[in-house]
Amino acid sequence: MGEPAAAQFNIHEAKTQLSRIIERVERGEQVVISRAGVPVAKVVPFPAKARRRQRGSLAGQVTMAADWDSDDVNATIADDFGSRP
Repeated sequence: MGEPAAAQFNIHEAKTQLSRIIERVERGEQVVISRAGVPVAKVVPFPAKARRRQRGSLAGQVTMAADWDSDDVNATIADDFGSRP
């Protein structure tokens, strides 16, 4: 089904309980801040940093142009780096 509803705090509560709100967000919760009952902001956790330690961890996620290793592309790159005579 869908995500559980985010906890909601009014601005005054959010100011006085900011540390507790941040702790909840660090545990993966989303928190909505409201003014006069109208949601104005959402506090969400940053995505976890990916740890890629093995070959193939990006398999299926990276695509290359058909001409990625053509003479024209290589010449352009060489020009960009000043490697061509």
